[in-house]
Amino acid sequence: MIAVAAALWLTAAAPALAREAAPKAQRWIGDVDAIADADAGDGRRSAIERRLDAIGLHWNAQTFEAGKHGRGTNLVADVSGPADAPLLLFGAHFDRVGEGRGATDNASGSATVLALAERFKQRPLSRHRVAVAFWDLEEAGLLGSAAYIAQNRAKPALYVNFDVFGWGKTLWMMTPEADSALVAASRSAAEAAGLSLAPGEQYPPSDHRSFLKAGWPAVSYSLIGAEEVPLILAAYRREKTAETAKVMRVIHSAHDTLDEIDPAAAALGVDAVEDAIRRWDADTRLAPTSMSENGK
Repeated sequence: MIAVAAALWLTAAAPALAREAAPKAQRWIGDVDAIADADAGDGRRSAIERRLDAIGLHWNAQTFEAGKHGRGTNLVADVSGPADAPLLLFGAHFDRVGEGRGATDNASGSATVLALAERFKQRPLSRHRVAVAFWDLEEAGLLGSAAYIAQNRAKPALYVNFDVFGWGKTLWMMTPEADSALVAASRSAAEAAGLSLAPGEQYPPSDHRSFLKAGWPAVSYSLIGAEEVPLILAAYRREKTAETAKVMRVIHSAHDTLDEIDPAAAALGVDAVEDAIRRWDADTRLAPTSMSENGK
């Protein structure tokens, strides 16, 4: 059923592009489906654990106390690279709210991190080691990512977050530095994939905020329609607009299901992010991160 759905979503793409993107799109939407179809909480985490096992990655469950929310559990897995290299950490939250299935928010982000984990395991970076994290209780106030920092876990040279990665042709990038090497790499990679890049400091709250609050470098990516960016920011400013961004109609509602997601677009988005990270990693102008800066 998932393969058929992905094939239908791909019919609008050019034939050559569709042939190349179809397997990636089917694998990605399969992961979204497995996470979204699971019971909230433990079921979603178990779906990710099974996928990490299939990729061949050893994962660690890191529990934390969350006050009135009880106990949470993050998942962290080393992917590739030597232990003394600067750490590049990819992450996404896997929990959801009570309404809908949490397909866009945030099975889509979790599936993107799984796709990148598989790719960087198969072909490691030259100058960074890679690890991935899946955060619990983001919806309760970024509690999982905050717990990771409070537990004095490994400090990354850069944390890369994914939240809402479901459709459109625009990579929306939260970055405190508009002229950074990663922004330049992301713009080039997006253009190569037929996408656009919208970088900026204004961006909805997600787990990157826990890292920035601690003074740890972090960025975040979403994949949406270009027209949605100003509408989303206006909504967070509590301003009235003539229309509502699709993402604001979908997340935290009964509409947050697989039906709203475009796996062909997501496959291009994952390709673009992978390309951006590889360009950034290969940039010899970047000074190597010291081990003290890397939390070692």
